[in-house]
Amino acid sequence: MKINFAMWRRAMWELIKMDDKNEWDALDVVSKWLIATRSAVTTVTIYSCIIAGLLAWRDGFFSWGPFLVVTLSLFIAHGTNNLLNDYTDFSRGVDKDNYFRTQYGVHPLVQGFWTKSQQIQWFIASGILAILGGVYALQYTGFNPYIIGLFVFGALVLLFYTWPLKYWALGEFAIFLIWGPIMIAGVYFVLALGAGEHNPVNLWNVALAGIPFGLSVASINVGKHIDKMQDDKAKGVGTFPVRVGEKFARAVNQFAVIATYAVIIYLVVVHYFTPIMLIVFFAIKRALLVIGVLNKPRPAEPPKEWPAWPTWFSGFAFYHNRMFGGLLLLGLLLDSALRVIPFTADFLAKYWPM
Repeated sequence: MKINFAMWRRAMWELIKMDDKNEWDALDVVSKWLIATRSAVTTVTIYSCIIAGLLAWRDGFFSWGPFLVVTLSLFIAHGTNNLLNDYTDFSRGVDKDNYFRTQYGVHPLVQGFWTKSQQIQWFIASGILAILGGVYALQYTGFNPYIIGLFVFGALVLLFYTWPLKYWALGEFAIFLIWGPIMIAGVYFVLALGAGEHNPVNLWNVALAGIPFGLSVASINVGKHIDKMQDDKAKGVGTFPVRVGEKFARAVNQFAVIATYAVIIYLVVVHYFTPIMLIVFFAIKRALLVIGVLNKPRPAEPPKEWPAWPTWFSGFAFYHNRMFGGLLLLGLLLDSALRVIPFTADFLAKYWPM
């Protein structure tokens, strides 16, 4: 079987639509996994880990080996969650009848590319790889009880996100916590412990620094659940928009986008970040676009040449997240470099002390 590196790159950047089983069967194992787990979305995990890694580098805790192992295992864990998500919804009958999920990307179970047994096999294999990375992190940190707690928490969320958390309108909040303060502070803490620092003084600020990206990721999820709330309501899936109503959910999502930038400003004001982090405001045009779109209900039909239907609010939120996330990483790279390079570090210690 030929390895399709071009498909790897494409699957990491965009959601793939495919209807021909023969085309699917011809793909290599990695391509199938990347497409089935919707890796264009799960790359947000890599972003969160890079944020944590840059903050750890700034504070002298960074190590390439542990960082790469933890990042890869968390990325695989996110994909494993999506495999379980699809299996659960398919088994409960949610994904039938041209459901929202089946319209924007490959769904191997619905399309008959895999059987339920095969889906479970992929889930187990993927889960084992993620667990091995988690065991490495536990060993690397000397089985620190806080890391054990994070490991258990992550496993529980993976198993129970699709049901019951998503049905209890808690899925969106869980996504904000996990891909924001918890994952970013958690990866930072793993690197700090491995470097021998058992009480990192900046851990609280690291968690705060994780909030903007967590809100940006959650805004995609809330947007998606608004997009499909009628389908969810009909199938008894009690997401946040279903429970509180579309208008309030749109207002909450607007607040999330605004708060993304407000937290950055706060961290600059308290000198945790240098003003160079305000580079994220180059994404403000996209943020205003999201806020403006959220002022009105989702259209019944896609506008002419709209490429991402049936996504609407989530499409705009994803468009913002891509640029905001990239600028956030660039800003953190420059900010951290200023704190690490001796000349600029001395200058900042004098004129912009933390």
